[in-house]
Amino acid sequence: MLSCAARLVRAQIQSKPTACWVVAARGYADIVDEATFTTSEYALHKLDEGPSQTVTVTRDDALKYYRQMQTIRRMETAAGNLYKSKVIRGFCHLYSGQEACAVGMEAALTPNDHVITAYRAHGWTYTRGVPPVNILAELTGRKSGVAKGKGGSMHMYGHNFYGGNGIVGAQVPLGAGIALALKYKGSNDVCVALYGDGAANQGQVFETYNIAKLWDLPCIFVCENNGYGMGTAVERASASTEYYTRGDYVPGLRADGMDVLAVREATRFAAEWCRSGKGPMLLEVATYRYHGHSMSDPGTTYRPREEIQEMRKTRDPITGLRERLISVNLATAEEMKQIDLDVRAEIDKAVEQAKADPELPVEEMYNDIFVDEPPFKVRGTNPFMYGMSK
Repeated sequence: MLSCAARLVRAQIQSKPTACWVVAARGYADIVDEATFTTSEYALHKLDEGPSQTVTVTRDDALKYYRQMQTIRRMETAAGNLYKSKVIRGFCHLYSGQEACAVGMEAALTPNDHVITAYRAHGWTYTRGVPPVNILAELTGRKSGVAKGKGGSMHMYGHNFYGGNGIVGAQVPLGAGIALALKYKGSNDVCVALYGDGAANQGQVFETYNIAKLWDLPCIFVCENNGYGMGTAVERASASTEYYTRGDYVPGLRADGMDVLAVREATRFAAEWCRSGKGPMLLEVATYRYHGHSMSDPGTTYRPREEIQEMRKTRDPITGLRERLISVNLATAEEMKQIDLDVRAEIDKAVEQAKADPELPVEEMYNDIFVDEPPFKVRGTNPFMYGMSK
């Protein structure tokens, strides 16, 4: 039996994607360079038309998306194992099941666009260009971590990527601030500010919608709706679970967050809207997380194991893409298997490197306080302990 939350997520997806393949002058058994698929229907709010349900993908892009999603999945599996063996300590929120969200959105953005997200940030850190070894080293608190081991799971950063934020919903107004800076500078770039369904009821989120629309900021507000805010199902926490309509005067749309191509097209549509000067847009991606809220949550006390198993079996974004690519001859089963093996080897190597990397010396805690400041004294935990920053 599916819980109410899972039924809601599935109900948001009107139908499973279908596919047709397009190729010129090749035999059916040949590998094709391009294929066309039909996504499930997008739900719209204050929009006369939305993204096209007919999407085309090249072979190279399709294999890239598959590899990226598989890399995130393997990396998160490794992180979970490292946490269980107490190599990773503290908070750790895994992205398994939601890979199509980060990969699909990144496919529609440029490196100059800006992204800020919540604490479930490992997948986004990777799609923003940080190698897995630096992410795993950050998780283990090591020197080669993306934040030198000082940030951990919730505080990772990269080029035009602002984290990783531990305060629920706080990244949403920060994202609007980034969008304000972009507009002020006359940039054509956009900011994507992501939050979960649990943060969607925060007052600061609605305040941000208001100011973003008032000033027509180039910001895409993305609700990654995975069905549960911690251990609370969405319909128990929200009087309205149609999060894409929550902006009222801000247009919105909802896409299948388990379909990387649907997410890509929805994000492309929203980005074009923002770049054209029309102001912000809300994007809800209906997705599902396989693990608990964090590693301290088994994830099975508020939902049955059968629900998780059924979602893995029928809605998994990686398996779904693999089957579609093979069915239309964009790739062979052997190619996909080789990608799986290559990714596993890459993550296994990254794990060993992260575990072998040295920890930072104690004096390093005085550094990275300010940017471009000369050395100065920093007080420690008592009046007699001081260090010099650099």
